[in-house]
Amino acid sequence: MSPPNNSTANRLIDEQSPYLRQHAHNPVDWYPWTEEAFERARREDKPIFLSIGYSTCHWCHVMAHESFEDKEVAALLNDTFICIKVDREERPDIDRMYMTAAQLITGTGGWPLTIMMAPDKQPFFAATYLPKRARYGQPGLMEIVPRVRELWNTDRDELLATAGRLTDALQTMSRPSDERPGRATLDGGYRQLHEQYDATHGGFNGAPKFPTPHRLLFLLRYWRRTSVSEALDMVEATLQAMHNGGMYDHVGGGFHRYATDARWLVPHYEKMLYDQALLTLAHLEAYQATGRQRCADVAIDTLAYVLRDMQHPGGAFYAAEDADTPDGEGAFYRWSLEDIEHILGNEAALFLEAYGLSDEGTLHRRATAKELAVQRDMSVRDIRHRLSMMLDRLRRARQERDRPLRDDKILADWNGLMIAALARAGQVLDDDRYVEAAEHAAGFIWQHLRDGDGILHRYRDGHVMQRGYASDAAFVTWGLLELFMATFAPVHLRRAVRVQEDMHRRFWDTEHGGFYLTEHGSADLLVRDKPAEDGAVPSANAVAMYNLLRLGHLTGDQRWAERAEQLHHLAAPAARYPAAHAMWLSALEFAFDTPREVVVTASRRRDAMSAIRWIQRHYLPHTVILLKSPELADVAPFTADMDTGDEVTFYVCTGHACRAPLSDPKELLDALDPPRCHPGIS
Repeated sequence: MSPPNNSTANRLIDEQSPYLRQHAHNPVDWYPWTEEAFERARREDKPIFLSIGYSTCHWCHVMAHESFEDKEVAALLNDTFICIKVDREERPDIDRMYMTAAQLITGTGGWPLTIMMAPDKQPFFAATYLPKRARYGQPGLMEIVPRVRELWNTDRDELLATAGRLTDALQTMSRPSDERPGRATLDGGYRQLHEQYDATHGGFNGAPKFPTPHRLLFLLRYWRRTSVSEALDMVEATLQAMHNGGMYDHVGGGFHRYATDARWLVPHYEKMLYDQALLTLAHLEAYQATGRQRCADVAIDTLAYVLRDMQHPGGAFYAAEDADTPDGEGAFYRWSLEDIEHILGNEAALFLEAYGLSDEGTLHRRATAKELAVQRDMSVRDIRHRLSMMLDRLRRARQERDRPLRDDKILADWNGLMIAALARAGQVLDDDRYVEAAEHAAGFIWQHLRDGDGILHRYRDGHVMQRGYASDAAFVTWGLLELFMATFAPVHLRRAVRVQEDMHRRFWDTEHGGFYLTEHGSADLLVRDKPAEDGAVPSANAVAMYNLLRLGHLTGDQRWAERAEQLHHLAAPAARYPAAHAMWLSALEFAFDTPREVVVTASRRRDAMSAIRWIQRHYLPHTVILLKSPELADVAPFTADMDTGDEVTFYVCTGHACRAPLSDPKELLDALDPPRCHPGIS
């Protein structure tokens, strides 16, 4: 993108979004999403050209270079439309509304998202990437825009009729249903994912392949409750295929956004914070379920990348890293055979036995350390050490290249996911470094992204966006609950309760139940959406239901369970297409899998924590754990009368009744249904 030059800038120069600022020197007369833009459209009787994208989106860059930086295209757009740019990460509400419209119009979606609409915000045309001129049967802006201008001037009634029908469809999508969920919904979700599963390469459907870790989280829970081994097999094969392929950054750690092919070899190279968080959670839960060290290692390497390259000095985490550099898409990550041989010298042969190079120059795993040890008559430990040293040399060499742009805004919702992942890593791996990182990030959010109304959405360079979404509240609550079960500091549980209460006040539909994405009083949208299905991240309503169920068991306060029950009517779309509601199904799995509370008491915290960490290594998604303390009774009153003796004692409670206390962790595991806990980590 062009360097900043305020003398030639459009209105986007005053925005904090890195994506909007990337377009601040386009000849297109861009507005941000403001009433000023719509007022001008009404005054000049022009339609709106809305372009939605994000800063690390490769095809957004392509369209910008090809069209928005082109004076001929800009002149045509400026003459025909009032032009508005939106960062979909800052305004997920706008993005979701018009992405849904695009899917209704075209059957597909993606970014950049191109919308043409009337000044009253009703859309009549949608597309994704558009070239400057028509090619290979795809129309271009230079052909589409004059036709739209002609229709606006001569056949506007037909355009507005189309817009009205679309708006009616958008408004009906959030209407309530009386349908209630049951185990049949969960079985349907499993069957649909099984049908979509790629048994050859792992993952779901064909190219492009997206990680969709929330689907894996559901399959793990389904396996836990039903013992259907194929559900666990799908998770293991998919995680291994992703890690072996080019979607995983073998040199620097972390996952790229998706694979462009069915074999996971060629990635779309941007790295998103939410993918790192959700894939870390999926690997940690797979480790709990199977005991496979590989799953733990991938989680550790992914978190190492996040803590090294994505952390703000204040403790929170940046949003994303781009795919592009001046040398082209993915150039920072690609290798040639000559690169490998030059950097590794005599070690290159061993490295290339372990790692292959795709035609595009991405690394993928060809052989395991065990296989190489047999072939070379060496120890597995020696092979792993030598490969680790070689990867480190490649990493240091790569640091000499131009690094992709980092989107340095801090989003509360994505940070909530990363706090949850770090806190869970601290529990499962018994590593306080991750817990400390989670606490620092949570402290940043609490200090900088919260006001009297609740959690706010975006922080960047000292500037806070005075707007919050249901996803911010839901994901931050998730992070705080995981942080509580990593530290047992009551402050985190109290804060989770506070954020959940704020969420109900700000987003709850008092007439029909469920959470709107936007706050009450939001006046700048065509439709207030109440999201139920998952996208790149889980649905805010699904995560809220999961939080409410766990809050009910952690605090003993039945109002949380009652509110979770009020969310059940949103199950109708999940019954129609369960694979798109995997996080919702995970919440239902918690409800149907006989949830239990385990209250741990001991006079010495160290002894209690040692026992708790041993328990947390096992896969028990239906269990919440509390460590009794005097302060805990304020937020979890049901723990007040539980005796604290010298020895570590476990109180197991189910359905508002507690069993006789236990003192042996293995007896506790038996009480929590051990046959489904993998013996490899018992």
